[in-house]
Amino acid sequence: MRGLIYKDFLIFYKSIDKRMIAMSILFCALILYKGGSYGGLIASILIAMTVGAQNIMSFASDDQANWKKYQMAMPLSSFSVVAGKYISVICTLAVSLGISMMLNLISSLCFGVSDASVWGLVIFISIFLPLLWTGICLPLTYWFGMQSAQAMGIFVVIPIFYLVKYFEDGTGFLAMTESLAAYLAVAAAVTVVVFGVSMMVSIAGYRRLK
Repeated sequence: MRGLIYKDFLIFYKSIDKRMIAMSILFCALILYKGGSYGGLIASILIAMTVGAQNIMSFASDDQANWKKYQMAMPLSSFSVVAGKYISVICTLAVSLGISMMLNLISSLCFGVSDASVWGLVIFISIFLPLLWTGICLPLTYWFGMQSAQAMGIFVVIPIFYLVKYFEDGTGFLAMTESLAAYLAVAAAVTVVVFGVSMMVSIAGYRRLK
């Protein structure tokens, strides 16, 4: 299973498109400029969404290499194959966390504001938003193919986009950070449960294909 984890983690990096990197840098720079002291927080949402989406897009590389036929023939249980994918997703959280914290540090240094509650939200978003994203989309991928997961991703992006637009005035973000702080532990527990249930559903979907 370690080989599968390494393979999925490597594909995550190799399948990152240079145009996506350029667009992400551009959007993050714009967000940091427009978001003020909360720019790092808003940018962390974009980074977390990108990392989550990239984990789903790695299935496209598998399809191009006809990996599924080889994978089905390997002497590994359905649990090992699917669990390897989910563990690789957890490994990519380091990327989301590292970039998000760097962006929030830049925002804090540029605007001279460093709020502990904002840092807490940045850490939470960079870890648990990709988990929630992949927890929703991976079962769809294993049951119905990558296209269904991409379609669901659009529905996930829309409310997040409007949430950012609604709170982009700074005052809204201040109220949000204060009101959400008490619920982070509950939200984290719910996300972990969703991720665990998602893996079980994905295993069932993979077994159906074998």
